[in-house]
Amino acid sequence: MQRRTAVVEVRRRRQSPRANLALLLLALPGIVWFLVFAYGPMAGLVVAFKSFNVRDGIFGSPWNGLQNFKYFLESGDATRIVVNTLVLNALFLSASLLAGLILALMLNEIRGSLYRRFVQSTIFFPYFVSPIVISIILQAVLAGVSGRGGLLNNLLSVIDLPQVNWYTTPGPWPWILTIVKVWQLGGYTSVIFLAAITSISEDVYEAAALDGASRTRMALSITTPLLFPTLGVLVVLGVGRIFFGDFATIYAIVQDNGTLFPTTDVIDTYVFRSLRTVGDFGTTAAIGLFQSVVGFCFVSAAVLVQRRVDKESSIL
Repeated sequence: MQRRTAVVEVRRRRQSPRANLALLLLALPGIVWFLVFAYGPMAGLVVAFKSFNVRDGIFGSPWNGLQNFKYFLESGDATRIVVNTLVLNALFLSASLLAGLILALMLNEIRGSLYRRFVQSTIFFPYFVSPIVISIILQAVLAGVSGRGGLLNNLLSVIDLPQVNWYTTPGPWPWILTIVKVWQLGGYTSVIFLAAITSISEDVYEAAALDGASRTRMALSITTPLLFPTLGVLVVLGVGRIFFGDFATIYAIVQDNGTLFPTTDVIDTYVFRSLRTVGDFGTTAAIGLFQSVVGFCFVSAAVLVQRRVDKESSIL
């Protein structure tokens, strides 16, 4: 009887205009933000189909159909920057998620709460470090203040290995950038996994302990499988951004070093450099639209795969 009364009360509140009004007022700032900064600028997508000039404006410039897209696809740079974007983001996503999962499992095994908080705060701190600061640190590690030597080259010389001029050698840079992203995002991702670990029932661990399972076996056979739904959601969200390069970090580190473009130039840095040097708003808008459409296709495919693999943890 009490349960039925509670259900009736919930339905009555849902149908109450006053309750709905309060919820709408609560959501109003978020709705306005999305309308102004997310949906409003979509009107400018027409620039991708126009020969834009400042004098005629966005809606007064003449139409040119798909010429901006054709120019980009036939420029010779499209394949390189698309492959670089996908490869780098795939490395960033997989490495940061793996590092976050391992760090979360390790932090979960720390018994001292004070020491655990200290370690968690320490590994979380790089998330707040500016890309400019990261570029300065990397410059000191790879090249030193004078542009020669650097901490890493000094270490190589100690163990009798040849020194490398890192800023003129494009090959290692996907891995260098991946290490930077793991350092930057590993602690942040581990917090998400730690939050998921707290929702796991202690009864499961007590039953495993009665069966003689060690802490390592519990972490591998209980904690890790139960984190797969959280991992799946993070993968889907990451795949949705896989066509968007980390402009701030990559450009702050690489800047306009053309020697490193074969392995580090992504869509975002290419668009910024093209807009700054050529000033072709139509082509850059076309590249941005192409980037968004392909990203939408990627995230849609990822959601469909997630629903087929584990429907209960799907975000849709």
